[in-house]
Amino acid sequence: MVRLADLPEIDQAHLLGKACEPLPGEPFVHGPPLTQRRVAIVTTAGLHPAGQPNFDLRDTDYRVIPGDVDGRDLVMSHSSVNFDRSGFQQDINVVFPLERLRELADAGEIGSVASFHYALNGAGWEPHEIEPTAAELARMLAADKVDAAVLVPV
Repeated sequence: MVRLADLPEIDQAHLLGKACEPLPGEPFVHGPPLTQRRVAIVTTAGLHPAGQPNFDLRDTDYRVIPGDVDGRDLVMSHSSVNFDRSGFQQDINVVFPLERLRELADAGEIGSVASFHYALNGAGWEPHEIEPTAAELARMLAADKVDAAVLVPV
């Protein structure tokens, strides 16, 4: 992860200029202990199973990643020129820690791993642009009985 101070001024200004309004209120649901939670991954690494369409630069869509996927079958079409793919190429768990979740479930540290996980292409949309996608993903996560998510911003 790059430090803001290490970015060119134009990139610093872009990131600092994003309006991120605080969400009102308190969480409306309190979940069970972690040992009983069903956990999913939501990543902005632009991942998808081979054969699915690549992400476009400002794509606000998502790709569904089955919970039984082999990480070697995933493709990264993240379109940011600022993203270094070498970590992903060496260990997919850097951007999609499914193997780590499986280990946690096997050890009883979490309740279970979700049947489906989701990938977006984190290439600089504004919050209002991604809100419809986020609402759709929330419905899909709820349908899979997910009560915890690992968010992996890239």
